[in-house]
Formats: sequence, structure tokens, C-alpha cells
Amino acid sequence: MTDVAAWRPTASREALESRARQLAWVRGFFAQRGVLEVETPVLGHHGASDLNIDSVRACVLPVAAAPATTAWLQTSPEYHMKRLLAAGSGPIFQVARVFRDGERGNRHNPEFSLLEWYRPDFDDRDLMDEVARLVSGWLECEWPEIHSYRDVMRRYAGIDPFAATDREIARRCEEWLDPAEFPGMARDGYLDLLMSYCVEPALRRSGPTFITHYPASQAALARVSTDGDGYPVAHRFELYVNGIELCNGYWELTDPDEQARRFAADNAARKRAGKVEMPADQNLLAALAAGMPCCAGVALGLDRLLMLKLGTRDIADVLAFPFERA
Repeated sequence: MTDVAAWRPTASREALESRARQLAWVRGFFAQRGVLEVETPVLGHHGASDLNIDSVRACVLPVAAAPATTAWLQTSPEYHMKRLLAAGSGPIFQVARVFRDGERGNRHNPEFSLLEWYRPDFDDRDLMDEVARLVSGWLECEWPEIHSYRDVMRRYAGIDPFAATDREIARRCEEWLDPAEFPGMARDGYLDLLMSYCVEPALRRSGPTFITHYPASQAALARVSTDGDGYPVAHRFELYVNGIELCNGYWELTDPDEQARRFAADNAARKRAGKVEMPADQNLLAALAAGMPCCAGVALGLDRLLMLKLGTRDIADVLAFPFERA
């Protein structure tokens, strides 16, 4: 039997009003800094190649009676925004509706609101400062501390993520989970489990925290360098508030050849995992070749930011209609 209340929104009037204030505040924040608001396609010809992100497929008939075309609801406006940067847009931001398959939980909905922005001539440290100003200003919280990925893993998971062997990392995970629950998992998968089961719960008991210098294997679209001990690390950061991951930022990769290699590596990993392979976005590669400026960029979940503002642990409390009621 159909739930007679299923037509009703799950967000309260207070949450709807707070979302409206949040959007106005974000737009005012960037207007004061001369950052241009842009819009890019929600429906694109390429999906995400990242092994850990699955795009939602769409069947499109751009012309009536023409053969159907496979398209993808965007998981992030990143590729299109980078093309704007290469065309000379200058600093830009976007409030985007984005989509990710297989993601539903207390902090996830298949459709959600993402704030993404790019700052030419910024590196990751410059952008972290701006992220801190936006988040601490909206939440009225303390200024975030900064800790390296290696430090928090040694402190809270009891293992050195760079020096430990694959087997040592796997054994550490097996102290919390049955190995049968994650057969054939690779090194980064085990590290992600340790982050989820050891680090994130510990961060709930601390103040806002930036985590930096992730392993190079987790660089995604970030530049890579080496740390003081010679280990390759990514110029990538994440911000956690009350143990909730709010954003993921990079000092952006601008080398088209390296980007093409990472697309190929992503697809090899997707093939091994039995996932759909994603053709490389040739328009993005062409934009990088044309000369995307040196910049830093970040994607921040607005729904999670609102959850923190209202003190709720369920994303449905800040969405008018989560997927079940859409």
C-alpha cells in the first residue's frame, strides 16, 4: 500500500529557509571576492572515470526519431568548468545539482547539491584558507586545524600508510571486519576502510580538521610531489567537521598527457572491478593542451554543510524530497 504521507517533504520549513539563506550567503561570499557564478551542463557526454564514483546513465534522443545517444548525468561540473578556465573565464564558482549512482544513506542521496569553485594562481594552501573562511563563516565554528594523512592514520589507525606493506594494512582492517566482506581489495581500498572505521570516528571528537598530503595513488586530478621522507603525495585536501567530510580540494593537474594516463589507469581499475569503462573526455584534454591556468579547485557538499548548521545526522532532514519521495 502506498504511504499516504509520501507526497510530503522530509525537510521542515526551518530547513528550507536555512537553505535559502545558505545560498544567498554563498553567493554574497563570492561576489565580495570577484568570483564569477557560472552554469554548465547537468547532462554530458562523459561520466566520471574514478573507480569510486558511478555515474547515472541517461538515454537521450536529441532529435526525434534519431538513434538514441548514451549520456551521463554529471557527478561534478569539474570537466566543463575546467574548459571555461582554459577559455579565460578567470575565477569561477557554481552551485550544481549532481548525481551519483549507488549512493544512498544518512549522508548520501543520489541527487545532491555541490558547490564547486576554481581559483587561478591559487595553490592548495591558498584555497584551504578560503574554504576555512567560507565554512567557519557560515557555521560560526572555530578555524580548522591542519594534519597530514600520514599523521592521522598513524595516530588513529595505528599504521603508517606509506611505510606499511599491503599485508600489514590488510591485517589492520581485519581487526574490525571479516575479510570475507571485502575479497580482493587493493591497498587503497583497505586504507579507505581504516579512514572510515578509525580516523573519521576520532575526528568527531575534535574540531574542524583539514587532512592533507594523501598518497599519490589517491591523487585523482591533483598534482603530485614528494614529502620530506621522499614518499609521493598528492596536493589534495579534505575538510572534516564533526567527523563529516565536507569537501575535496586539489592544486589542479594541468598536464594533458598525465591526465590522459590517469584516465587510462582509472579505466583499467574499472575493468578489473567489473565496472563500465568511461572514454576519456577529449574536450577536457584539448582544454588542458590549450593551456588551462595554474589553479586550485574544490567541491563542497552543500547538503552536508546545511546538516551541520541544523545539527542533524540525516540528509533527508535538509532535502525537500529525497530519492524515495522524488
